[in-house]
Amino acid sequence: MTDRPQSHDFHIHGLAARADAAGVLVLPASATLIVSDLHFEKGSAYAARGQLIPPYDTRSTLRRLGEAIARHRPDRVIALGDSFHDLGADGRMDETDAAALQALVASVADWVWIEGNHDPAPPPRFGGTILHELAIGPLTLRHLPFEGPAPGEIAGHLHPCARVRGKGRSVRARCFATDGARLVMPAFGAFAGGLNVCDGAFGRCFGATPDVLMMGAEAVYPVRAAKLVPDRYQSRPNITAAR
Repeated sequence: MTDRPQSHDFHIHGLAARADAAGVLVLPASATLIVSDLHFEKGSAYAARGQLIPPYDTRSTLRRLGEAIARHRPDRVIALGDSFHDLGADGRMDETDAAALQALVASVADWVWIEGNHDPAPPPRFGGTILHELAIGPLTLRHLPFEGPAPGEIAGHLHPCARVRGKGRSVRARCFATDGARLVMPAFGAFAGGLNVCDGAFGRCFGATPDVLMMGAEAVYPVRAAKLVPDRYQSRPNITAAR
């Protein structure tokens, strides 16, 4: 596995992990790369409803994912649910993109699709293994995070983003949300969007606003919960619970 300056090393439930600024998580001990919420063909789903946005999100997402896999050279890739935006995504995918996805899956010794709420039945033609959840040592990988304590959980679904404010301006970016015992992955898909970690959905999982690893263009920045601010429409969250 390759280490690069754009990674940040930390621990989840005692296991060494590496957060990459691209939005993937690496578990070096098992040569595993984890990515969540790819949402392939979200653009074409919007276009079908009359919202005309550039239909190149799948191609962009595949390119960035391929770059991350080439950088870290994992033995196993785990796509942590909502890899496909809906059950019709496979049929809308351009054949060039479909071939690229098949080649990417085949380039890794072990590829696992975790079932998501958008894709409870990932298309089998791309290869890989389909599972509801997966255990790796002390960790449990699933798409939907439990509400309440879940030590060792790595989940997706919530699309975490964080906002920090300073010197008269604020910065908002996708992030890894973690309290050291569990982690919620950022959404990787080009059009996936994000939910501020000050939202109550994160409080119901972590018991308080979690700390984050914010994704910059070339680095990952650890930020404590006390420094995070809600979006304008959100009320101030509870950040005082013991860690």
